[in-house]
Amino acid sequence: MNEAVVMDAVRKSVTVDCDVEDAFRIYTADTMSWWPVKTHSIHETVSEIVFEPRVGGEVYELSTSGEKGHWATVLQWDPPHRLVLAWNIRERDPVATEVEVRFLPDGDGTRVEVEHRGWERLEERAAEKRGDYDSGWDEVLASYVERV
Repeated sequence: MNEAVVMDAVRKSVTVDCDVEDAFRIYTADTMSWWPVKTHSIHETVSEIVFEPRVGGEVYELSTSGEKGHWATVLQWDPPHRLVLAWNIRERDPVATEVEVRFLPDGDGTRVEVEHRGWERLEERAAEKRGDYDSGWDEVLASYVERV
């Protein structure tokens, strides 16, 4: 009898000092201003990070020499409140995990919640990858907070 293993999602949240619209815009349209490309990118040098703003759109980076590096496919696009991505860097895994990002009013600011789930889909190395992303999202979101 096969029992499905379910791994806990990685959940992170930060609060930024801007409204929901600006928080979403900075996260998706101004990613290059805050994403830690020196430690969290495919290419050695990155010139642009693109979120194609539609369901089925792609999230990718461009190297300074013009090479494209796939990050994710947009599953849900609901500006300025929510987006869901099929996360699969370089499409190197046979299946993607999911990253949901929510932007919620919080007093005079915005709470940004990230939920990265679906680790059990990866089977091999799932626990290792989940651990890497658990700490990785801390660094990524710290850069986002600093930018905002």
